[in-house]
Amino acid sequence: MRLSTQELVRAAMFAALMCVLTIMVRMFQPLVVIPFSLQPLVMLLAAFLLPPRAAFLSMLAYLGLGLIGIPVFSMPPYGGPAYVLVPSFGFILAFPAAAWVQSRLIRRADWLNFIGSGLAGIAVMYIIGLVYMYFILNFYLGNTVDVIKILQLGFVPYATFDIIKLVLATWLALEVSRRLDIKRESIGV
Repeated sequence: MRLSTQELVRAAMFAALMCVLTIMVRMFQPLVVIPFSLQPLVMLLAAFLLPPRAAFLSMLAYLGLGLIGIPVFSMPPYGGPAYVLVPSFGFILAFPAAAWVQSRLIRRADWLNFIGSGLAGIAVMYIIGLVYMYFILNFYLGNTVDVIKILQLGFVPYATFDIIKLVLATWLALEVSRRLDIKRESIGV
């Protein structure tokens, strides 16, 4: 099944939104103690409002833009192929898969279904991101970091904020769906 022009435009819009919000948050980053990102919020919204393939492609476009050197990532070097060596890159790498899984699980536009599918998307993001972080820290950077330390570095400080982003994304997606008459039941693969 091919994507419609409207779905392609929405996918491009979410890729652009991811770039813009990442750059905007990056400007305010020195003001906060724990690094903060709106990237999971945008990924969750894309998965709520797009069919699985379009959600996947929107996040893949963001990933591709950063890897070709456009400075759209949140930490130095902000873009380019060297970014794959940043320990947190696994979370960005996880966005396409997480968006696809989350979008695929949505059966209807309601709070319970959106929260459940969003939790699945967040789980995919953390599984891929934390495993990637473990391998980069241990095998590329030569640190000796165990699983507990990985959880302390990459999960504990962020999980509560990601649940808050999930609730916000659910509310926003339900409002946008209602106002634009987007029917999740009819969205295909």
